[in-house]
Amino acid sequence: MSDGITYGINFPFRESFVGRYLDISNSGSEEIRSNLIHLLLTRKGSRYYLPDFGTRLYEFIFDPLDGPTFGEIDSEIREVVDKYMPNILINNIKIYDASEDDLNKGSFINSEDNREFTVPDIGRKEHTAKVRIDYQVNNQVFNSSDFIIINL
Repeated sequence: MSDGITYGINFPFRESFVGRYLDISNSGSEEIRSNLIHLLLTRKGSRYYLPDFGTRLYEFIFDPLDGPTFGEIDSEIREVVDKYMPNILINNIKIYDASEDDLNKGSFINSEDNREFTVPDIGRKEHTAKVRIDYQVNNQVFNSSDFIIINL
């Protein structure tokens, strides 16, 4: 629900359809989701003055889809979220082979509750992992739950 207040730029960057240059988030939960996606998809070491910001998720792209790799991805996500977004409590991280999911269309969908940022048609490849992160936001007054899905 939009109350006329804008919170920041949505990530991934998209053109605005209401006359702004970029799409702006209209709610706190939308801004938190954008910040989380931005944190997870930024390569560690790519930000000046914050070399620890981001993750090493891109290093896992061609790794085997097995327990040790999934464990490393899980710990990488939990570690970076604990450090840079302490108001987020990760409830569950589910990592699995994307070829197991018949609904994977390999696109960005942002309508209703279908939010998915992927590379087009890569979900059909045997080396792709799908990461679903269920999280809870605690801002000292209200708690809200949400999720994101990222294909690697």
